[in-house]
Amino acid sequence: MQRTILTSGLTPEHTDLYCKCLEDWSPETLESGDHKRRWYDKYGARGLRVRLSFDDKGTVAGMIQFLPIEHSFAEGRDLYVVLCIWVHGHKQGRGDFRGRGMGQALLAGAEAEARDLGAKGMAAWGLWLPFWMKASWFRRQGYRRADRDGIRVLMWKPFSDEARPPRWIRRRKKPGRTPGVVSVTSFLDGWCTAQNIVHERAKRAAAEFGDRIVFQTIDTSERDVFLEWGIGSGLFVDGDEVRTGPPPSYDKLRRLIERRVARLPRSR
Repeated sequence: MQRTILTSGLTPEHTDLYCKCLEDWSPETLESGDHKRRWYDKYGARGLRVRLSFDDKGTVAGMIQFLPIEHSFAEGRDLYVVLCIWVHGHKQGRGDFRGRGMGQALLAGAEAEARDLGAKGMAAWGLWLPFWMKASWFRRQGYRRADRDGIRVLMWKPFSDEARPPRWIRRRKKPGRTPGVVSVTSFLDGWCTAQNIVHERAKRAAAEFGDRIVFQTIDTSERDVFLEWGIGSGLFVDGDEVRTGPPPSYDKLRRLIERRVARLPRSR
């Protein structure tokens, strides 16, 4: 039986739900702080667009967020970039809405809106590994590869012959070490709830070790700061990058920091 899928732009009624990535039921989401809301308030004035999908009972089941490439992690012109598509797939909370065509409906709605706004094409990032934001899924929606950086693939779909492919903005430098202490550096752009959780957990874990830790937050929601580093979101301990997808637990981050603290020379 054909299911009805409706999509629409974001309204004030659903803004808080969007800022929790539809997981208002999750205790983990509560750990993410207010970074997503502050990012949304800032980027709403910079062309950010959000669309939601609903099932035939009016339940919010999926979301897509996209913005002009000039405010994204990629280089290009006259394009919009999909930051993420998320169709709620947990049994808890809202339920599992995967496999109903909602992702395709959200992407089609975003493409139509971008065309109406004068875009010459749409870009999206994906992973060539078979999990979150799969590049292969975008390929099935008519996208092709524009650039690759490690496991990250930048995909795009031109709307006109005048469109030009986008390129990744690659890492330009990374944080170093501070003698005599453990350096924990969190790059925070705010748009991803999962990365906001990592930031808050790392900050809380670092605070347990007092002056043996130097914790620094680098706000990459500002374009000039992002371009300086070429890092949108990430966590580094003594200059070494920590894998943050999926978000490591608070206990895991605390143990990692504790091991680094144990290597510090003992004070006399």
